[in-house]
Amino acid sequence: MLSRTADDLYWMSRYLERAENLARMLDVSYSLSLMPQSGRGDGLDELAMPLLITGTQDEYLRRHGQLHADRMLHFFALDAENPASVFNCLGAARVSAHAVRGRITADMWENINASWLEIRTISEQGLGRYGTTRFCEWVKERSHLFRGATVGTIMRSDASRFIRLGTFIERADNTLRLLDARYELLGEDSEDPDDRSARAYYQWSALLRALSSFEAFAELYRGSPRARKVAEMLLLREEVPRSLRACLEELHSILASLPGDNGRPAQRLAAEMEARVRYTVINEVFEQGMHDWITEQIDTLGRLGNAIHSSYLEIA
Repeated sequence: MLSRTADDLYWMSRYLERAENLARMLDVSYSLSLMPQSGRGDGLDELAMPLLITGTQDEYLRRHGQLHADRMLHFFALDAENPASVFNCLGAARVSAHAVRGRITADMWENINASWLEIRTISEQGLGRYGTTRFCEWVKERSHLFRGATVGTIMRSDASRFIRLGTFIERADNTLRLLDARYELLGEDSEDPDDRSARAYYQWSALLRALSSFEAFAELYRGSPRARKVAEMLLLREEVPRSLRACLEELHSILASLPGDNGRPAQRLAAEMEARVRYTVINEVFEQGMHDWITEQIDTLGRLGNAIHSSYLEIA
């Protein structure tokens, strides 16, 4: 497969996954901002979380001066000037899909094109009239439809492998960043039951719902969501589709299936990451410090992305 084609397929998938992840992030921050706050009571600290997770706080403040709920939601949802908005992610995905129109199926193209046309209509209407929660659910639904069309219609060829590569490297990064942000906000749970606040329960529950893992937690663990159990599930449990371990297993398997010797650096790094997480227990994560451990994984994922690019996607 030509590097240019592989690159467009890979980034088409990454942008679609990123749009879904942004919608999940916005949904949980918006929902928690409506809860009674222990500080100023206005929920702005909670709404600032997506800015911190995505590293776009300086750009937002440069343009808007101060944090404002409606402007922040528009900034991430429909702002055409913000490269990290859902609007621009879907637009970039459509551009990549159009470039590889002959390598994807009609169902896949129609889904991406329809999503782009519809979000332009939503943008004209405005998020205030359309509704934040409704918008986030719409983005997730469109992502699910695309994923279903992909699994159900595309040949099991290199094209499908590069699409899946983009999905899982983006998903792994998002899970790590969301978990890290919540842990930095809440810290490790106190052993004293009297110190366990309702706020912590709702924060961890909201994170699990944002990652479609609330039901999985209820099946795998007893009791309320707490830092150590949530971290173990989202980092180390292979049964959970959005966990770090599940994503790394997919990345390792996909890269190992790609032909040729050019990809050995990426294959080796993916295998090393998968093996490390496979044989890690949650106590080791907390002994190192969860923030430091997650930061290390995010950095290594970045190196894996660079290795994939240099191995398969660079255009001579």
